[in-house]
Amino acid sequence: MMRVATLISVFLLASAPLGGLGAEELRGTGDLGIVVERAGGSVQIVDTSARRVLGRVEGLGDLSHASAVFSPDQRYAFVFGRDGGLTKIDLLTRRIAKRIVQAGNSIGGAISDDGRLVAVSNYEPGGVRVFDATTLEPVADIPADYGATGQGTGGARSKTVGLVDAPGRRFVFTLYDGGEIWVADFSGGATPRVTKYKDIGELPYDALITGDGRHYIAGLFGEDGLAHLDLWAAPPKVERILDGYGRGEEKLPVYKMPHLEGWARAGDRFILPAVGRHELLAVDAGSFRELGRIPVHGQPIFAVARPDGRQVWVNFAHPRNDTVQVVDVPSLEVIHAFEPGPAVLHLEFTPRGHEVWISVRDADKVEVYDTRSFEKLAELPVAKPSGIFFTARATRLGL
Repeated sequence: MMRVATLISVFLLASAPLGGLGAEELRGTGDLGIVVERAGGSVQIVDTSARRVLGRVEGLGDLSHASAVFSPDQRYAFVFGRDGGLTKIDLLTRRIAKRIVQAGNSIGGAISDDGRLVAVSNYEPGGVRVFDATTLEPVADIPADYGATGQGTGGARSKTVGLVDAPGRRFVFTLYDGGEIWVADFSGGATPRVTKYKDIGELPYDALITGDGRHYIAGLFGEDGLAHLDLWAAPPKVERILDGYGRGEEKLPVYKMPHLEGWARAGDRFILPAVGRHELLAVDAGSFRELGRIPVHGQPIFAVARPDGRQVWVNFAHPRNDTVQVVDVPSLEVIHAFEPGPAVLHLEFTPRGHEVWISVRDADKVEVYDTRSFEKLAELPVAKPSGIFFTARATRLGL
């Protein structure tokens, strides 16, 4: 009997996960995620199946406008801070695996399709820096020097935005000041082959890539319109779409720049926020012609398609940021609206879209809703929550 008990003990010890910080049992990571606590420089690791917080990881620096990507095995989160910090978090042990400060001011990042490279988009110094995903050791530095004199020969340097991964170990990003789109191809090794597309428009502020890796679309702050790069074309070229969508109409003050992500595609349509306007733009995903406009509650910030594409959920800029609206994609009509609370900053769907998690910063909570009944299912206390990122992003391009 003693021998049996000893064998059971040995088995249990052998089965215990490494690190063990609260990870008492073996588990997968496909239903994990993080919620950014921007004021405290920390993240909460969450379990979407149990709808509960598992634990906090602190010491991540300035997390204003922070975002995250995930390793292919969905165990590690790479968090991009505003202070140039790049932090690799082990979701199972709930510890920082590695942290570096790689620049002075950053704005998002991406992970390559093979999961081996992590790229960071920088305001200061402008450009993109690329790191080994395992060690966070530097791999490449791509200064965003633009203008007539060209890269590295005295031209001005630009902030970079809209950094995404593309198939073939490529990263695509946009030069905010330079009005250019660059494609950095690492398929040949650590020294990228950079292709530049110039004169795409004035002040591109963000961009998205579609889930098939074909269409890269950059929004323009300096003019009404978007720049479209078809990466499947031979050769690829940039074309203007929705040119002058606000022509002849008075511009409103822009309280916060909207965000573009690959989730904007809903079936055969894109649903895009119009800059400085109380409306969404519906665009045919094949022809890129405008299909219509959807009047909404305020200036839209995130317009996120439910994974099945049937609905788009929208939040808004200050001072109307206490509200969420739901748009029915086939009819292009708002079918539901509610007020989760002050300062709704972000929303994230569970992988199959049956639930949505919503961060309500000034109420210090994250709310979870059923996306069909609109019933509130749970409320989690989180300190000043902003971005919500689930590990399922690891399986999708551009997220």
